[in-house]
Amino acid sequence: MSFRILFVTATISEADVLKKISGVVTVPGGFRFGKFEIVLLVTGVGSISTAWSLKKWITLNGKPELAINCGIAGSYKDEIIPGDVVMPFSDCFADAGIEDGDNFFTLSEAGLISADEFPYKDGLIFTDNRYSDKIKSILKPVRAITVNTATGSDASRKKLLEKFNPDIETMEGATFFYICSLENIPFIALRAISNKVERRNKNNWNIALALNNLSAKLNEVLLTLE
Repeated sequence: MSFRILFVTATISEADVLKKISGVVTVPGGFRFGKFEIVLLVTGVGSISTAWSLKKWITLNGKPELAINCGIAGSYKDEIIPGDVVMPFSDCFADAGIEDGDNFFTLSEAGLISADEFPYKDGLIFTDNRYSDKIKSILKPVRAITVNTATGSDASRKKLLEKFNPDIETMEGATFFYICSLENIPFIALRAISNKVERRNKNNWNIALALNNLSAKLNEVLLTLE
């Protein structure tokens, strides 16, 4: 019996990491790797595009056996450097809330939702299934945050570090976590570090290295899951 994986990325360049893997074969409607039937979904950048594309795909095609989100990310921690590939085990919508002067309160802190209302646990969404347990043996588990505006100032970086103590930042991760959790779809995420979260400086970015390493680690993940 075929095992269907929905492979979710924000951009074509991130999707291409799948095609670079030796042993991945193009078939009608997607790809095949060993026992896995892999369907590619390129959502577009950001939470809104991800939510619309992912929910539409599930509605039209049903639930896959596993969903995998792959892409690049920025790192908050000195020990997580460009080229590293990590596995977010928790995520949250870090800019969803209210401001009160210089203070920021999350939706749960503001009393608008419960911090433990499904799919949240203490305000976070976790990946916790037998597939994520397997991948922890080959990828470093990290705390992620998701934002609508990529952080590019010292002031914003400091606020987010103090509030959430994240390891990495993306623009889609929590949306993927949220929808998969609500749809009861097992899921994992892989993120390759392309840059530090700091004042925007593209000279310090290494997207090519991040994508090459992401392809190699994705290959290792698929072999491990087989």
